[in-house]
Amino acid sequence: MPQATFRVVTRGKDGTLRIRDYPSSEPLLRMHSQIGIDDCSTDLGLRGLPVFRGLVGPMPDGKNVIRYESPEVFETLTKEWGAAKSGRRRRRAKPVDGVLEGVPAMGHPALEA
Repeated sequence: MPQATFRVVTRGKDGTLRIRDYPSSEPLLRMHSQIGIDDCSTDLGLRGLPVFRGLVGPMPDGKNVIRYESPEVFETLTKEWGAAKSGRRRRRAKPVDGVLEGVPAMGHPALEA
């Protein structure tokens, strides 16, 4: 497996996202206090990775990228993701004279005409 990149996403003073990539977790261990390890991720590749005070993560961000976010970035991006409208809409069959078009009556007395 190729070596993972550790990505930290924070918000700059001007409101823009700041993304910083590291070749290993060592720089993060020097900058942040480790408060545990991930032991419950559904992505088995993330289990055993460090959990840092003040960062949300680890989470997958593409192939071989492990992402950590500041709490503010995590909250904002989660709200934006939840509010985004899906491009796909589900259509329902419209009833024709009380019977769904294209659905056979299947011998039910109430549906037979």
